[in-house]
Amino acid sequence: MPEAEKSEKKMRVQLRGMTCASCALKIENQLNKLPGVKQATVNFNLENAFIEYNPNMTGFEKFNAAIEDIGYKSNLARIELQIDSLKSEEDARAIQNILAGQAGIHEIYVNFTAQVANVEFNPEEIEPKRIKQHIKRLGFEATERVSAIDTEQMEREKEVRRQKIKYFFALILTIPIATVNILLHFNVFSSFSANAIFFIKVLLFALTIPVIFYSGTQFFIGAYRALRNKTANMDVLVAMSVAVSFIYSSLTTFTPLPGAVFYEAAAMILTFILLGKYLEAIAKGRTSEAIKKLMGLQATDALVIRDEKEVRIPIDEVQVGDIVISKPSEKIPVDGIIIEGKTNLDESMLTGESRLVKKTIGDPVIGATINKTGLIKFETSKVGKDTVLSQIIKLVQDAQSQKAPIQRLADRVAGIFVPIVLLIALLTLNLWLFVGQIAFEDALLAMTSVIVIACPCAMGLAIPTAIMVGTGRGAESGLLIKGGESLEAANKLDAIVFDKTGTLTKGKPEVTDIISETLGDDEILRLAASAEKGSDHPLADAIITSANKRGLPLTDPKDFEELNGKGIVAEVDGRIIRIGNKKLLDAYSIPIAKYKDRITELQQAGKTQIYFAVDDKLEAVLGIADALKPSAVSAVKELQKKRLEVYMLTGDNRETAEAIASQLNIKNVLAEVLPQDKANEIKKLQVEKHKVVAMVGDGINDAPALAQADVGIAIGSGTDIAIETGDIVLMRNDLRDVVAGINLSKKTVFKMKTNLFWAFIYNITGIPLAAGVLFLLAGFFIPPGLAAAFMAMSSVSVVTNSLLLKRYNPKTKEQLEEDARLLGEMQEFEDPVCHMKGPFTIESEYRGKKYYFCNPNCKIEFDRTPLKYITDEGEIRPEPLKEEVEEVSEKEPKLKCSSCGATQDVPMHCGQPMHVEKVDGKPMLVCWMGPGCGKQEIPTHHDSPMEFIE
Repeated sequence: MPEAEKSEKKMRVQLRGMTCASCALKIENQLNKLPGVKQATVNFNLENAFIEYNPNMTGFEKFNAAIEDIGYKSNLARIELQIDSLKSEEDARAIQNILAGQAGIHEIYVNFTAQVANVEFNPEEIEPKRIKQHIKRLGFEATERVSAIDTEQMEREKEVRRQKIKYFFALILTIPIATVNILLHFNVFSSFSANAIFFIKVLLFALTIPVIFYSGTQFFIGAYRALRNKTANMDVLVAMSVAVSFIYSSLTTFTPLPGAVFYEAAAMILTFILLGKYLEAIAKGRTSEAIKKLMGLQATDALVIRDEKEVRIPIDEVQVGDIVISKPSEKIPVDGIIIEGKTNLDESMLTGESRLVKKTIGDPVIGATINKTGLIKFETSKVGKDTVLSQIIKLVQDAQSQKAPIQRLADRVAGIFVPIVLLIALLTLNLWLFVGQIAFEDALLAMTSVIVIACPCAMGLAIPTAIMVGTGRGAESGLLIKGGESLEAANKLDAIVFDKTGTLTKGKPEVTDIISETLGDDEILRLAASAEKGSDHPLADAIITSANKRGLPLTDPKDFEELNGKGIVAEVDGRIIRIGNKKLLDAYSIPIAKYKDRITELQQAGKTQIYFAVDDKLEAVLGIADALKPSAVSAVKELQKKRLEVYMLTGDNRETAEAIASQLNIKNVLAEVLPQDKANEIKKLQVEKHKVVAMVGDGINDAPALAQADVGIAIGSGTDIAIETGDIVLMRNDLRDVVAGINLSKKTVFKMKTNLFWAFIYNITGIPLAAGVLFLLAGFFIPPGLAAAFMAMSSVSVVTNSLLLKRYNPKTKEQLEEDARLLGEMQEFEDPVCHMKGPFTIESEYRGKKYYFCNPNCKIEFDRTPLKYITDEGEIRPEPLKEEVEEVSEKEPKLKCSSCGATQDVPMHCGQPMHVEKVDGKPMLVCWMGPGCGKQEIPTHHDSPMEFIE
């Protein structure tokens, strides 16, 4: 391993015992003090720490010790594996020994009797797939009983259950405590004897004890740990307020100390705060739903070809280079390239794209997308952590672990918040006692309310919850945002720079104009493409592609010669063809005067002019251009509406660049810029014009410029380099998603700011009101129980406000209208066989009417006996006919000899006649499910392939 890799590693540690943002900040500070830790970030919402460190200086043992030293618990990711065929303790020890020696494995315990292995590991260093592979090498099969994500989910659910039980236990006892105590305050028992009043107080004392020592234990333990480490957190505030209320009430119950009892205050404080903790635990689980949803997209197994047999294997065992078979309605298990068949894929779960995407031989497929219509075979290109889905999950996890710059303000306030609150509480007590001259018990209640109403949690949750929900919503919409810093920067943009080639344009030149006064377009393209077959120039490829699209027959050129910087000369069909620029024509003294005006038009349109001469005479001029992407005009227009300055960056000459820019209404053109100078142009805008700049590029050759920009927006459809270099990655090749990414960033930052605003306002207004401002205005203090309710709801309201982001759709108005139109076009059909309803694409025709099916098996069944499922009038039967129905098929395609007229039946496959389709450019008989299911050559008769006739 290279030394650079050894010197820095990453680790994700699960944390337990945190109760508020102060806890997260305390752990973060403790970890960052350790030698060898480059940076540690603690996320209170996710309850984990993300640590970058030098493994030569530190590791998990030191992290764990540091975390435990300040009163919290930690562990790495955990999985539970079922291991088959363990025969002895020696087998168990062998597994323990091989795993113990692997990097990233912290702890391994194999239970021979239960045939189970429990493994604790660093998910940043080793993945479960590798752990199982190590076990398999010893000859044992290992399957996950409980995965790492399931373990984390179980911990969260356990915490929700714990808070729920504690809350309802406290609530059941608090209701009678509060009822009796309030009646006591209003002198309802004034006619009772002193002994009876004493008994009532003792009863309240007895009912309050289990509330405090069962439901409230977590707060007292947390307060003890905090004070032991000379810090203060929310637990200190809760424990102190409960203790003050309970101890004072106990003293007035069992000693001659005069005064009222406030058992209801202690019980209500805990009950309302536990309600807040319960609701917060539920809401916090929902903020990470995007990650769970992405992980849930993964297929569990794959059908692969091994030793010329189809074998279904677990997804972890699929290797790069495997041939995978995917049938209609199945998930694509891993990334790959199609080698047989064609289909339509639903990629909406990864890209947010609502329409189906056509795929054929040579096209890539992405794991977790859904094969809708055809049977395909593809060669695996990426597995495990290298797949696009795994990269997206990793990116979103990292983004949710990062902090936004605005979080620093919240952290600074949280760090000093509790001591300030305690100081204000003591000041409140003393002012009311010695200045306000009120009863001690009233002053004590005012102090308690101040302690209870203060809420550092709301400030701690304000930013992380918004980031988590915002980045998760982005991932669901095909927008990958790499964390808080990118979100904040996107909110401040005032300039957007677009790379031209491959970003604003398709990146592939096309023949757009054919100008000639003598020859037809097809003849020009046939001769030109035949001559260009010897060239590998991009413009030659454009001409050949255009000819192939028209199905023109090409011949091989003779005496082919490429003249550097000018063009080519070749002989085609006995004629000398010259194709190139004006320098080529000048070299052979071929005039261009008669096409001068049309050439000027091409120049003004920013198109490249290619001259086509036959036998020393100019016969045509071809216009070739890199066409604009369909979404480019709309995207630029939307950005300009947002008052952002739009720039186009290109290496083209200024005349061509400005011609293209004019089509987009872009006024700012940076032309004739060499690839290595793109980053410098971005820097000039930042330094000389003081712009906050976003660079939009394809993520490959634009990497330096993307890195230099304040926000790099990579359009790479999930390519590795795009994900690596962009701050925002657009999974689709739709430029309108640049606008959507900025929309989502602005909306998320708005949520962050409003959360922080309300958290601050809550404390700024709540603490003075509890301290006595309300008494001065209205003549009463806020009861501690009510203060606890306000405190609990403040945290829940911040999380809930963030969760509202889930409803936000960042797409442009045009995109939303387009999606609505596509959904409207997706007509719902009823499957005549199983009666399922949906926008099905598998169809069959019978007696001139089309029927649609949810899966291929239903279609096969219908085609075998249509009248079993439909009436003579073509209506779908509610129940299939029970009596025997003869197999019916009005389609009787035949194969016919073109010479003698002899016919024969078309071969059958999957219960249906095969049809003719081009496979690798050659007509073949193909199964209706696609060539990946079945194909064969068309039979010959009289030495010629027979014709397919209906």
